Amino acid sequence: MKYDKFFELAKAAGIEDCELSISTSYSLSISLFHGEIDSYSTSKSMAFLARGIYKGKMGSVVSDVYNKDSAEFFVKQIVNNAKVIENDDPVFIFKGSEKYRKINTFNKELSKISVEDKLNKLYELEKKVKEGDSRIIEIESTGYEESESTLTVLNSHGLKLNQKNNNFVYYGGAVAKEGEQVKTGFDLFFDNDFSHFNADELAKSIVKETVGQLGGYQCESSTYKAVLSPDVVKSFMNAYVSSAVAEDVQKNSSLFVGKLNQKVASRKVTIDDKPHAKTLFAKSFDDEGVATKNLSIIKNGVLEHYLYNLTTAAKEGVESTGHGAVGGGSKVGTTTWFLEMKPGKKSQEQLFEEIGNGVYITSVQGLHAGLNSRSGNFSLQSTGFMVENGKVTHPLDIITVSGNLVDLFTNITEVGSDSKDFISGMRCPSVIVKKINVSGK
Repeated sequence: MKYDKFFELAKAAGIEDCELSISTSYSLSISLFHGEIDSYSTSKSMAFLARGIYKGKMGSVVSDVYNKDSAEFFVKQIVNNAKVIENDDPVFIFKGSEKYRKINTFNKELSKISVEDKLNKLYELEKKVKEGDSRIIEIESTGYEESESTLTVLNSHGLKLNQKNNNFVYYGGAVAKEGEQVKTGFDLFFDNDFSHFNADELAKSIVKETVGQLGGYQCESSTYKAVLSPDVVKSFMNAYVSSAVAEDVQKNSSLFVGKLNQKVASRKVTIDDKPHAKTLFAKSFDDEGVATKNLSIIKNGVLEHYLYNLTTAAKEGVESTGHGAVGGGSKVGTTTWFLEMKPGKKSQEQLFEEIGNGVYITSVQGLHAGLNSRSGNFSLQSTGFMVENGKVTHPLDIITVSGNLVDLFTNITEVGSDSKDFISGMRCPSVIVKKINVSGK
C-alpha cells in the first residue's frame, strides 16, 4: 500500500509499465590490532530503484529515501531519463515466471549472538595466529564482518517478490620472517551459522598459508606440468565463464563468439551455475524478477548455454536464463549466482602423484591488468611450490605464469575431488594442466 501512489502516478503520466526494487542492508564491522579494537562500525541503509517504460524507452531513477514526495519525483525522473535514451534495445518490465523456487538463505539465529561473543572469537583468533609459529612476527589484520540484506521487487503487472539473506566473515592476515625473507598470508571463513566457526582451525590455516611460503626460491623458466589449486581455478574459471555473457557475444567481444554447442574445454570440464544449490548464494529470482534455474554452461567441455537477461534474450528470440543483474547507474547487466566446476574422484595428493614432476600453483594476482579478455592471453604474478617425484617440496618465490585461457581449459587432464567454496559465489576443485609457462630465473 505504501508504494501504490508511485504506480498510480506512473500510469497517469503515460508510463506503460513500471517497477520498484527496494533493497535494505545492515552491516557490522570489527577489526583488531595488537589485541585492541582498531575499528568498530554498524550501518543500515535502504535503496530504491524505480524503472519504467515511456514511449518504448526505459527510464530509471535511484534514491536512498522514499517519502511523500518520492512517488512524484520518481515518475518525473523516469520520463525525463527515457526521453534522452537513443539506443533501440528492447526493454521489459517482467510479468513474472510461472513458478519460483522457495529458497531460504536467512539464519535468524545469527543476530541473536551477542557482539561480545563475536568479539571474543576474534580475540581468540588473533591470539592463536600469533602463537601459531615462532616465525610469525606480526598480525597484519583480524576482523569480523556481518551483513544482512533484503530485496523486494514490485511492478505494475502485480508481481511481488522478496528474498532475505545474511552471513558473517572472520578473516586474518599475518607476516612471517625467516632470515631476510618476509612473507604475508591471509585466509577467511564465511557462513551464516555461527556454531560452524572454529577459531583454532582458521588460525592454523592462516599460519600455514603464511609460513609455508618461507624458504622459497625461483625455479628455472620453462614449461611445466602443473596442479592448480582451487583458488587459482576460481580466478581462471570466473574469467573464462564471463565469455558466456550474451551481451559480450553480441558485441563480438567474447572468446565464445560462434562457439555454442562446440568444444571450448577439455571433456573433463563441466561448469554449472547453481542458484538452487544449498549455499549462502541461493537465489530464487534475478534482479529483473525472472525465476532462476540451475544451468549447465560447459558440459564435458562443450559450451551449452550463453547467459541472458531480458534484453539480450529478446535480441536473439530466446528466453532469459535468469541472470539479469542491476549494476551501477541502474543498468541491467548479467551475472552468475553460484558457479561450480564438477569435481572428479582423485584427491589433491593423487594429482601430485600423477604429474610426477612439475609445479603446484597456489595463487595468481593481477587478473584485471594481466589478462586480455579478448584474446585470452595472460601473464600473472604467482605463488606456488615445486612438485618432485609426486610430492610437494619447496616453495617458489617471485614467479610468473603465462598462457592463454582457451589453451588452459583445453589442457586440463584431470579434476580433483577437493572442492572449496569461495565468498565470491564459486566452488572449485584442483585441476591438472598438462602445460603452463612459468618464468623464474
